[in-house]
Amino acid sequence: MATAEHVTDGEDLRAVAVRVAAEAAELVRRVRETAVTEVDTKSSETDVVTAGDRAAERLIRARLAELRPGEPVLGEEEGEGGGPTDGPTADADADDGVRWVVDPIDGTVNYLYGYPWYAVSVAARRGGVSVAGAVVEPATGRVWSAARGHGAWCDDARLRVSAATRLDLSLVATGFAYAAERRSRQAGVVDGLLGRVRDIRRSGSAALDLCGVAAGWLDAYFEHGLKPWDWAAGALVAEEAGALLRLPGTPGDELGDLTLAVTPGIADDLLAVLREAGIAAV
Repeated sequence: MATAEHVTDGEDLRAVAVRVAAEAAELVRRVRETAVTEVDTKSSETDVVTAGDRAAERLIRARLAELRPGEPVLGEEEGEGGGPTDGPTADADADDGVRWVVDPIDGTVNYLYGYPWYAVSVAARRGGVSVAGAVVEPATGRVWSAARGHGAWCDDARLRVSAATRLDLSLVATGFAYAAERRSRQAGVVDGLLGRVRDIRRSGSAALDLCGVAAGWLDAYFEHGLKPWDWAAGALVAEEAGALLRLPGTPGDELGDLTLAVTPGIADDLLAVLREAGIAAV
């Protein structure tokens, strides 16, 4: 639970998220110049974690402990800790206190290769809902942020999703799981979608793809298998910019662990085509 003196207004939480994510992004940038070759793997040989991931998460946890003492942190590399609900949970948000959800580097494979589409993601959630978040790009310094009810921003520019209304003229992004069998099923969905849209993009960073929808750079983004730290900040940025969201765990939805952000004008058509392409079986 947040302590009594904590300010829990979304804009204040957004400021904390931006500050901490920006500091971590600078560390990530520096580490890449010296120690990016220190690489381990997680779920598979293609699922990597670098020295930058570990150093950034340690910094984020330390700074949040200073700025928001007592609030738990759920991170990709170290699980959950730092508050009264220590332990390996999912994203339970058991009470109305603030829980921080962080991805020290979203797009680690891009980071490893020097492909400059990766980011630090920091989100504040309350009652199972993201209320503030920031996604910061180490390679450019660009800052994406949002607070629930206060809009979404890229640096000082207010964000708004595209006005697309035709699926056949829409640019859609996606991503793929690490497991080869699931990748094959996802490829089948893309095969069924490719002839029905303007084009497909696969960048390798869920957080930045969600921000791309917010900016109107993409008309939609979908991906199975994401974890809360992948989307907690970026999905809020997209939602506050006007995107329609579908997040993992949606009650009564047969689409399983699908994450979807889409501009409203093509939402129904996109979902119809995705279902036709077999997305429910992914």
